[in-house]
Amino acid sequence: MPLDAMSDESDEALLMQYAAGDQGAARALTLRLTPRIYAHACRMLGVAAEAEDVTQEALLRLWRIAPDWRRGEAQITTWLYRVVANLCTDRLRRARGVALDAVPEPEDETASALERLQQQDRTVALQAALNRLPDRQRQAVILRHIEGLANPEIAEIMEISTEAVESLTARGKWALSADLSDRREELGYQND
Repeated sequence: MPLDAMSDESDEALLMQYAAGDQGAARALTLRLTPRIYAHACRMLGVAAEAEDVTQEALLRLWRIAPDWRRGEAQITTWLYRVVANLCTDRLRRARGVALDAVPEPEDETASALERLQQQDRTVALQAALNRLPDRQRQAVILRHIEGLANPEIAEIMEISTEAVESLTARGKWALSADLSDRREELGYQND
């Protein structure tokens, strides 16, 4: 089946097709999921190369469990976010005491040089502030406010209650605000 025809298939249908031997389904699912889980890993770790490794490992784990996937029990994206979060947490624990370099987002070609520099400063500042949050708060804030997931899905990914997610995101958001409040003018937010 051509990749264009597979774009209408659900994640679960593509995974089942891969488990039945359809390599095209694996390509289609990889193209669909990689940008999301890579971005999540990058935000969790703050290092692009580390995020690439985590993304590859998470997808390898998905392919390994494909034949045993139990339909309807969990969303594939929820399962993948949990795997990525666990892999990132493991890497962060091993790297304690080592400063993580912030990697700026790719530059937008249409923005002016000043806007690009300001956006880069904002990205670096946000990543640095995220890196200072406790791991669970960082994960909850990223999933909620950057990835845009709903609290019940985050609760499932993190294996905690919805109330715990609300608490983690509120504390994390407050800590980020406090951390960055002295830099508002420097980052160009004086009129926002």
